[in-house]
Amino acid sequence: MRTSRLGRSAVEVTELGLGGGPLGNLFTAVDDDAAAATLAAAWDCGIRFFDTSPHYGLGLSERRTGNFLHGKPRAEFTLSTKAGRLLVPQDPAGGTDERFAVPATHRRVWDFSRDGVRRSLQESLDRMGTDRVDVLLLHDAEEHFETALRHGWPALAELRAQGVVGAVGAGMHDTALLARLVREADLDVVMLSGRCTLLERSALDELLPACAERGVSVLAASVFNSGLLASARPAAGAMFDYAPAPPELLRRAHRIADVCAAHAVTLPQAAMAFPLLHPAVVGVVVGMRSAAEVRSDVEAFETGVPGGLWTDLREAGLLGEQLSG
Repeated sequence: MRTSRLGRSAVEVTELGLGGGPLGNLFTAVDDDAAAATLAAAWDCGIRFFDTSPHYGLGLSERRTGNFLHGKPRAEFTLSTKAGRLLVPQDPAGGTDERFAVPATHRRVWDFSRDGVRRSLQESLDRMGTDRVDVLLLHDAEEHFETALRHGWPALAELRAQGVVGAVGAGMHDTALLARLVREADLDVVMLSGRCTLLERSALDELLPACAERGVSVLAASVFNSGLLASARPAAGAMFDYAPAPPELLRRAHRIADVCAAHAVTLPQAAMAFPLLHPAVVGVVVGMRSAAEVRSDVEAFETGVPGGLWTDLREAGLLGEQLSG
């Protein structure tokens, strides 16, 4: 699988990365054996970039990822995690976590301070049973942006300068705030959630040009917009950005699927290929919850998408003019 370097760092990632949300039981539970099989299938298919976060399943995703990678040669994979939420133990009698199907044994506490970032990293290393991660990202800092910029970002820069991590950046969905961070800080990478997709292309206006100008690499995440673009024909009730898709978006997805079908392309194929049309985007990160899903996504990712698809989508009014295809 092709690899690219993140910004001016020495860290390389495979063009397709495994997103760790489903391994933290996002929406529905994945048992330990299925999670291990998912990771093994990703490895067997050539994926060497693994992204996780304390947020995903209150640390469950990190533990599962670390357990699997423990037996792999450290130089052969790239490991990414995030900071911004500390996990504080609490009485688990509160039931199940809100978004992840795990017992609510901890609560998340926002902390983008220098000490919070360093503590978060150390606790992630402990959960994963490793002595280093390659990439560290400020996670979901939208509501805490000024603190993240004034304190969280310098902490990342310090960790990079000390050689503790190889590449640093931020993972967010707000393109305007990410663009400001790109302009005001010396990032290596941004992980953009759901804003460079077939249905939501706001990143193309300001953020991606800024990244290209500053030499910041972009990893496109949530390219299926949390479900709507994940199947050849979206069903009623399909999710868009973690909520049921509005009828107009569902209709639009079906119109895009019609054009894709005329080119013998599936909607997921097009969804994964689209962000890579922009030169700043070096990889796509996809959450997968089973070995079969991994194999299906990798096959779709590695199948070429004809340039005529993008032309026809534009002519149908379903794609903007920012990318030439």
